[in-house]
Amino acid sequence: MDQLERATRDQLRVALTRRGTEYVVTALRLTTADRRDALVGRLPMTGEEITLRLDEVDSFQVVG
Repeated sequence: MDQLERATRDQLRVALTRRGTEYVVTALRLTTADRRDALVGRLPMTGEEITLRLDEVDSFQVVG
């Protein structure tokens, strides 16, 4: 969780795997969605914001 907090503070890129799909997003903020912790990130190719619930994330890595 500390790594994700740092990534959001510094707006670093994070690679996340959820259900076999890898997402690389620029971390914007940590929030709650449906009473669960979530990461809001921006897709670099489209600029779209997506919300990924952390309990659905299989793995993540801050890539800088």
